[in-house]
Amino acid sequence: MKILSMLFYFFAHHGAWAFFVLLLAGVIISFWRNSIFYVVMSFILALANVFTGQFVNAAFLAHFGQTGSAVITLEQETSAMLNDSPIWDYDAVVKTADGKDVVTDFSTTTASIYPIRNEILIPSRGERFVVKYIAGFEKNMVIMSDESAYGIKRKIAENLRPVQKAEGQYNANTSNESFRKEYIQAMESYIENPQNSTDSLNISAFKAVIQRLTHPSSLNQQ
Repeated sequence: MKILSMLFYFFAHHGAWAFFVLLLAGVIISFWRNSIFYVVMSFILALANVFTGQFVNAAFLAHFGQTGSAVITLEQETSAMLNDSPIWDYDAVVKTADGKDVVTDFSTTTASIYPIRNEILIPSRGERFVVKYIAGFEKNMVIMSDESAYGIKRKIAENLRPVQKAEGQYNANTSNESFRKEYIQAMESYIENPQNSTDSLNISAFKAVIQRLTHPSSLNQQ
């Protein structure tokens, strides 16, 4: 596993070098096997790795790695751009399960984050987050966003949007029965979603609102 982790780290963090290494390997094997097939395949793999290397690394570490934590110690904006946004370099310290500190680094384009999404979610500097790694090569880590505090907060904020929309509709016309039912349903769905279990403040407030909207007469009697 340690060797695999080192290999995936190289592919994820050194895409340009990996491209030439894979292409060279394909050329050598093609001469040895007397077939151009291996050159074509190595070129396809090398090109694919440029765009997917960090995703493969993330999936590997998430499924086979040990759990630890990390914190970003330095973040620095570079002159390079990605989708009209600057690329950032990060220094971090990984705290392993046995208490060892390991210094590592990554960038916006090389960060391995799980679950894999079409967005790059980097925690704030100084905020501790959950990671996974392979023992023996701990500098290769994957950020477990949905298990970290910053990812949980983001998910809760995302899950609140349907409730906020339904609340706005209900407040626009409190006599609209369909708006009332949709508002109640949105709050109930939020409460039942285990992703929101740590949001005790909103859950308590939503339960009170549901009680008020479903049994208004009982509240008037109190």
